[in-house]
Amino acid sequence: MSNQKSIILTIQTAQAPDGMTTKIIAIDGPGGAGKSSFAGQLSHKLGNAPILHTDDFASWENPLNWWPRLLGQVLEPLSHNERARYQRYDWGTKRLAEWHEIQPAEYLILEGVSSSREAFRPYLALSIWIETPRGERLQRGLERDSEAALPQWEEWMAREDEYIELEHPEQKAHLVINGTEPYGL
Repeated sequence: MSNQKSIILTIQTAQAPDGMTTKIIAIDGPGGAGKSSFAGQLSHKLGNAPILHTDDFASWENPLNWWPRLLGQVLEPLSHNERARYQRYDWGTKRLAEWHEIQPAEYLILEGVSSSREAFRPYLALSIWIETPRGERLQRGLERDSEAALPQWEEWMAREDEYIELEHPEQKAHLVINGTEPYGL
C-alpha cells in the first residue's frame, strides 16, 4: 500500500470521539515543519475539508497559552455537534478580528503548533506529527517572515521546545511524517 493510501485510509477509518460527528485531525509539529502545506494537501484529498489554523489563536507574544479560547469556542461546541464560532487573531494589528463559523462536518483539520496538546486530545480522532530538522524549519520561517524575525523565531522555538519536552506529542501521534520529503498526497 502506498504512503498516500495508508495515510488516507488511517484517517478514514479513525473514529470520532464518542458522541461527536466530526473527526478532528490534528496536524502538529514545530514552526516551519510543513504543517500548513500538508494540511492543504490533506484537505483536498478529504473533499476540501475545512482547516482551522492555531495561528488564528496564537501570536508572537503568546505562542502557546492561547488554547483555552480554541477549546471553548471550537472544540467544546463541536463535541456537542453544535456550530462553533471563534474570533481570528490578526497578527498585523495584534488584536482579535472577524468572527468565523465552523459547522459540524465529516472532518476538520486542526493545523498548527500544539494542535495535538493534551487538552485537545479528548476531541481528536487522529493526530499527525510533522518531523523536520530545526535548521530547515528556521530557514523556512525566515524565508517567510524575513531575517528581521530571527529574534522572534528563536523565542518561538524555545517555547515550542518547552511544549515538546513537557507533552511529547511526537510520541503520542498516530502518524509521524517527514517534513523534508514530498507528502505523496
